[in-house]
Amino acid sequence: MALTPSNPFPTGTIAPTFILPDTISGNNLSLAELKGKKGTVIMFICNHCPFVVHVNEELVRLANDFQDKGIAFIAISSNDINDYPQDAPQYMKAAAESLGYPFPYLYDESQATAKAYDAACTPDFYIFDEELKSVYHGQLDNSRPGNGLAVTGESFRIAIDTLLKGEKPLEHQLPSIGCGIKWK
Repeated sequence: MALTPSNPFPTGTIAPTFILPDTISGNNLSLAELKGKKGTVIMFICNHCPFVVHVNEELVRLANDFQDKGIAFIAISSNDINDYPQDAPQYMKAAAESLGYPFPYLYDESQATAKAYDAACTPDFYIFDEELKSVYHGQLDNSRPGNGLAVTGESFRIAIDTLLKGEKPLEHQLPSIGCGIKWK
C-alpha cells in the first residue's frame, strides 16, 4: 500500500461544481442541492482502501454529529472500476448501506470531479464554508492503519468547530494520507 498525501488546495478556493449519480438513491445529485447551510464536507473515499476502512466509523459519527448543525457531508468515489471492481457503484451502495452512511455516496466515473478538486488519495477531505469557499483540506486525525492511535476525527472536528464559530480557517493543516486514487 503506497502512501499518497493530498495535494495543496488553497484556503478560499471555490468548490468546483458537479452533478454525479448517488449510488444509494440512484438519483443524480448536484453540489448546489447538497451543500450545507453553514458548510460542506466533501470526501473522496472508496470501498477497498485500508485508510478509508480505518476511518469509516468516524466518518459516520462526524456526519451524525454535525449535519444537524448545518454541515452537509458528501462522499465521492472516483476510482477506476475496471482495475478495482470492488469500487463499482453496486458495491458502493452495499458498503454505504452496511456502514449506515448518513450522506450520499457519489460515483465519479469520468474522474472529472476528482481532477477538478486535485484530489490525490483516499481519503481526501475538504471543508467549505456556506459560500463554498475552502476553509480546510487535510487529515481527519493522526491515526493511520497500524499506528495504534485511536480514530477521533480530532483535526476535522477542530476545523468544523472553527468554521461554525465564524473564526478564521486554521493556518496549520496537515495533508491527508492514503491510497492514491486509481486513475484510468
